[in-house]
Order: sequence, then structure tokens, then C-alpha cells
Amino acid sequence: MKKRIMAVYDVDPFFSDRFAETANQKGQVPFTVIAFSSLERLEKFSVEQDIELLLMDVRMKEAAGKIKAEQVVFLSDGETEEEDKEKEDSYVYKYQSTANIVREVMSCYCAQPTLPPVAVGNKSLLLGVYSPVNRCLKTSFSLILGQLLAKESKVLYLNLEECSGFRRLMGQEGPGDFSDVLYYYSQGGCSWARLKSLVYHWDELDYILPARYPEDLCSISAEQMADLLTRIAREGIYEIIIVDLGQFGKMAVHILEVCDGIYMPIKQDWFSLAKVEEYEDYVKASGHENLLEKTQKLKLPYHSSFAGRKNYLEQLLWGELGDFVRQLLKGKQSWQ
Repeated sequence: MKKRIMAVYDVDPFFSDRFAETANQKGQVPFTVIAFSSLERLEKFSVEQDIELLLMDVRMKEAAGKIKAEQVVFLSDGETEEEDKEKEDSYVYKYQSTANIVREVMSCYCAQPTLPPVAVGNKSLLLGVYSPVNRCLKTSFSLILGQLLAKESKVLYLNLEECSGFRRLMGQEGPGDFSDVLYYYSQGGCSWARLKSLVYHWDELDYILPARYPEDLCSISAEQMADLLTRIAREGIYEIIIVDLGQFGKMAVHILEVCDGIYMPIKQDWFSLAKVEEYEDYVKASGHENLLEKTQKLKLPYHSSFAGRKNYLEQLLWGELGDFVRQLLKGKQSWQ
């Protein structure tokens, strides 16, 4: 199945070129994005090639009827007439980041009654990060791991903690989070397009904001969560998906079963070691011994105090923890 095409036409050719270059370079959409500076070329192209999605300057709205495209989203400068807004046409404000435009465009695309199939790659590699030990740098490790892997692969980070602190850490309060993923799953509509409408970025690493309310995570069983993650992996949009597990307790084994590899940060004090031993006893007693074979325990280096929260992740990336993860990735594990 060939990859679908998103065509972009704006009266400002520099906008179209920049948008297409950024979207293609970072793989932000599961389309091939093509910029057009000529309406005539766009019209001719639409006759010869199938355009799944057309992103077009609202000032050229009348000309949109000449273009053969499955769906059209108009680029607005914020001055769209109210009478136009009341129609069924879709609009996206153009003077914002490419990432924000992509989220809004994909949200419009998802509003279709049915979504067509899309060409995808192989099943994503699922890497779980879990520990029965608290305050072991699990999330810090997960994020640094994701950022470093994203230098060479398309990586998605998912945080399943009830209170992750992630929004404050990222300074991100945008719409859409993992609660929406859970809702789409419950409705049987957790597709690649809906996921892309929820994705944010930390440099090369893609992530979906954690569920805003703990109750949303409690509404799904561990078996259902495992099924959801498997479905996301099968979409094949990402090469690697990192799952930062929260406090699922011993029920976490159902999620870890679908992971291809598991990282387990630990600590060396007696209480921490006792928790790990209890977890391993349960794994063996419950018939999940295979989890121990694909689990790598990690004693992570605790960082020195940093200057402040603003650059916390960058300081982690270039500090002791970042160096540790770089060395870890040089010795590729069997599941990689």
C-alpha cells in the first residue's frame, strides 16, 4: 500500500516549503507532505495522483473546488468571516508552530466518519520501564532513553503514572492527553490518525501527555491496557514505543508481557532489594517467569543538584544519567 499524500498550498510559498520540510523531516504525519507554489501545478498533480489531505490557504477557497482531494483543511490567518466558520469546512490557524498545526490538522482528519487504511511499517518495538521500587529515577531514565533513541529512530513515549508531574516538567498544558487515547480505545477507534492528533514533541522525541485524571487510568484493567499498547504497536507508525509504567502493582505483569524488553531501575538499600525479590517471587509463582529473562536491572547514577526546573531535562541529558544511558545503548540488548 503506497503512502498517502498531504498537499500544501499557501499564497506564501515559503510557508508551504517550511511546513512540508519540517513535517517530513520529523515524520510528524503518516503522509508524504508535498508543497506547491503554483495552483496550476497542484491542480494537474491532483489529476495524476491521489491527494488524501489538502492544506490550503483560505484566501484561495474558491479554487479548492478544482482540486481533487479527499479532504480539505483551510489555513486561516484569524480573519475568517463568521459566516464561513458556521459551515462544515475545517480551519486551522496558520501562525503557530508546525507541531501545533499538525495536531489540529490531524484532529480535523479524525473527524471523518471513517478513516481509510494507511501504509504502515513493522510492529513497533515495545520497551517497558518498570520497578517495584519508588523514587528510582524511572521517569528520568525513560525520557533520556527516549530522547537518545529518537536520534536514530521514530520513538513515542507514553507515561502511565497517576500523578506524573509531566505537564509541569514540560510546561505543556495543551489539549489532548492519554485520557483521549483511553476514550478512543473504549469506542473502538484508537487509530493512527487519532494518535497523531495528540502528539507533542521534546526535540526528536514524540510523547502524549499523561492522563489528566487518575480515575481515567483506573477505568481500564491491566489486560485492557496491554491490549491497547499492542494495538498501538501494530499501527507501526513508530519504530520504538517506550512505556513508563505507573503503580499497577503486581498487575503490571500483564502489561510487561506484551513488551519486547524491560528496563528495571533499582536501588541497593535493603527495603528496595526486598521489594524486588518479592516482585520476582510473584512473577515466578504466577507463571510469568519469562519476564525475568527479558528484564535488565539498572542501578542508575543519582545526579547532583541542578540549577532549576526550567532546564532540568537538558541537564539530565548531558549529565551523569545521560552518559549512563549512552553507554547502555552502545551495548545493544538482545531485544534491540
